[in-house]
Amino acid sequence: MSQLIKIFPKKKGVSPVIATVLLIAMVIVIGLIIFLWFRGFNESAIIKLGKNVELVCNDVVFSATYDSSTLSIINDGTVSIFNMNLKILKAGSHETKNLGDYDWPETGLDQGEVTSININLDDDVEEIVLIPILAGKSEKGNRAFVCKEQNGIEISLI
Repeated sequence: MSQLIKIFPKKKGVSPVIATVLLIAMVIVIGLIIFLWFRGFNESAIIKLGKNVELVCNDVVFSATYDSSTLSIINDGTVSIFNMNLKILKAGSHETKNLGDYDWPETGLDQGEVTSININLDDDVEEIVLIPILAGKSEKGNRAFVCKEQNGIEISLI
């Protein structure tokens, strides 16, 4: 026993107050994680064309071109596109804009429809990505759903 005292002289632990604060903080964080996890289960699915809107995103078909400040978009598919996000990629950064803030049609783009939007992009923009937004129905009424970037179209400007 005296050897242990020689090896670890004056060994001190965490004070009870600090230990209590740490335990309470950990319990709150764990409770918050569980709350957010269960909240994800509670959100109602958005339905479009009788399917979950995430699956409908795979059926969206459109084409787009950008030439001298004019972005032209054609809905080549059978799914109506409610709106679009425009992701602007520059060297080392990006920003996302909603085309609804420009001349996007209020009713969206139905099958075969075309729209042209005037957007002035900086000279250092390397690429733009158009990401469709679909409208569907849920228990809470009509809602918009932003598709994943993989459902979008990339346009290189270099």
